[in-house]
Amino acid sequence: MTSQVFYRKWRPQIFNDVAGQEHVVQTLRNAIKSNRIAHAYLFCGPRGSGKTSTARILAKAVNCQDPLEGEPCNQCDFCLAINRGNALDIIEIDEASNRGIDDMNNLKERVNYAPNIFKYKVYIIDEVHMITREGANAFLKTLEEPPPHVIFILATTDPHKIISTITSRCQRFDFHRLSSIAVISRLSHICQQEDIKIDPEALKLVAKVTTGSLRDATNLLEQLITYYGNTIEMAQAQAMLGISGDLRIRELARHIVARDVSCGLKVINSVASEGLDLRQFNRELVDYLRQLLLAKSGSADMIDATSDDLAEMQKAAGSTSLDYLLNTIKLFSSVDLRMDTYSPLPLELALVESVISQHAKEKAADAPVNRDWPSSRTTPVAPRIIKPVEQVRPAGLVSQPSKVAETSLSGSAPLSAPGHLASAPSGTAMLCEPLKMDDPNDLSYLQEHWKDFINSMRGEGSGGNLDARLRHACEPVEIKGENLVLGFYHEFHKSYIDNRKYLHLIEKKLQEVFGHTYTVNCVMLLPGQKSELKPASSNHLVEAALSMGARIVEENAETEVK
Repeated sequence: MTSQVFYRKWRPQIFNDVAGQEHVVQTLRNAIKSNRIAHAYLFCGPRGSGKTSTARILAKAVNCQDPLEGEPCNQCDFCLAINRGNALDIIEIDEASNRGIDDMNNLKERVNYAPNIFKYKVYIIDEVHMITREGANAFLKTLEEPPPHVIFILATTDPHKIISTITSRCQRFDFHRLSSIAVISRLSHICQQEDIKIDPEALKLVAKVTTGSLRDATNLLEQLITYYGNTIEMAQAQAMLGISGDLRIRELARHIVARDVSCGLKVINSVASEGLDLRQFNRELVDYLRQLLLAKSGSADMIDATSDDLAEMQKAAGSTSLDYLLNTIKLFSSVDLRMDTYSPLPLELALVESVISQHAKEKAADAPVNRDWPSSRTTPVAPRIIKPVEQVRPAGLVSQPSKVAETSLSGSAPLSAPGHLASAPSGTAMLCEPLKMDDPNDLSYLQEHWKDFINSMRGEGSGGNLDARLRHACEPVEIKGENLVLGFYHEFHKSYIDNRKYLHLIEKKLQEVFGHTYTVNCVMLLPGQKSELKPASSNHLVEAALSMGARIVEENAETEVK
C-alpha cells in the first residue's frame, strides 16, 4: 500500500479533530443530534482551515449508522466507505473545472436519482465561487428545493464572489484562520504519533511561516522530516525555510532607528552580496520593526521574545518616535522585490526615504507657522539667494493656493505668506514666486516649475512615494490643448506611471498647483533627448532683479546677483 502524505493521513476524521473551528463543529454537532439538518451549507474561509475535511465529516455524520453525540462512529460500513473514498453517494465536484451552465444542468438531472445505499446523497462542491453567473442561475432552483435525499455542501475561499441568491439559500459558516497555538498543537500531536523529535521553536517557526494554514504546516513538517529525519533542530528548520535568523536584521533595525543611512546601506549591501533571499530578509525586518512598534506603544506583552531580546527592543524603541516607526514599517512593507529578488535597490530606497521623510516632517514642525499661509503643510522649495539691492520696491506680488518657490533678497530671512511682505532689514523686501500660470499652454513655465510640482506630490500614491517615482524620471515636453505630454527617460518608469490610478493623481495635482486641467499622456524620449537646465536668467524672478539694476556674477546651483 502506498504511504499517504501527512496532510491526508492526519486529516480529521471526527468533529473533535478539527482544529480551531469550535464555533462551526459545535453547531453542526448539535444539528445532527437534534436532527435539524439543512439541505445546503456554505463553508467560507482561507485555505487549509478545514473546510473540506469538515464537509466530509458532516457527510459521514448524517449517514452514520451509529452516531454518538453528533459524531460519526468511524466503525460502520458507511463511515469506512467514506474514509476509503469509494462511497458512491458522496460526490465531490471541483467548480474550477465544472463551472458552466451545461455542467449545472447535468447536476440538476443527477440529483433526482436516489442514493445507492446511503440515507443522503451529499454533494461537496469546492471552489464554488468559480461558477459562472449563467451556471449559478441554472443551479438556483435545485439548490433552493433539492430532493429530500440530497444535501449540498459548498466550499469557497472567496465568498464575496458568490452571487447573493446562492448565499441566501445556504446556512453559512465562516472558518477562521488558525492561530499559531492551534497549528502548533496539531503538529505536536502528529509528531508524537509519528515518533518525531523536533525543537519546539522549530514548530513555532513552521506555524509562523504558514500563516494559519494547517495543510501548509503539515506539508512543511513532512518536508523537514524527509530531509533531516526524525530529529529536527531549529537551525535545520531555518535553513530549509530560507530564514536567516541573521543578526544583521537587528543591526539594520538599529541603524534605521538611529537614522544612520550610511551604516544601514552597508548592512543591506552585505546581505545582498552574500546572495541571501532579500524578500525573506525584508519580511524578517518588517516583523522585527513591528515588534519595536508594539514595544513603543506599550504592548510588549504581545511580543514573543526572551527577556533579553525584549529589553533590547524596548531600548531601541525608546530612542525614536511612534510616528517614525509607523512610516518606516509602511515603507519597508511596501517594498516590491517580485521582479528582482537580488537587487538591494528597493531596500535602499525605503531606508533613505524613511530617514528623509522624517527629517522633512521635523523641519516642517519646527518652522514658524504663519496664519496667512493657505495650508500649514506647505513645503517650501530651497531658496535661490539674491543679494539685496538698496530700496528695492516689490512689484506684482501675487498670492497662490499651492506650493511656493521661495526667493529671498535678504540672505536667509524667512519668507512670509504669498502676496505679503516679510519682516526684513530696512531697505530690502521679499518676493514670492507664484506657481499659478496665466497661460495654460505655457510649456516653458511648467518646465521651470516642474521640480516644485514633483515636491507637491509627496505623500501621494499607494506607498506615499509617487514623487520619488517621478523625480529625475520624466519632464513635460509638449502641451496640446488640454493634453500634457510627459517624456520619460526609461521604460521602467513610464510603465509604472502610465497607470490610470497614478495619472488621475497627477492630473488632480496639476489642477491644484497650476490652476489648469490637463490630461496626461506618457511617451518615451529618445536617447539624449533630455532637456538641459535653463540658464538662471530665464527665471522671471532673476529677470525682475536684473531690471532693478542687479547683475549676474556667477551661475551655479544658486545664482548670485549683485
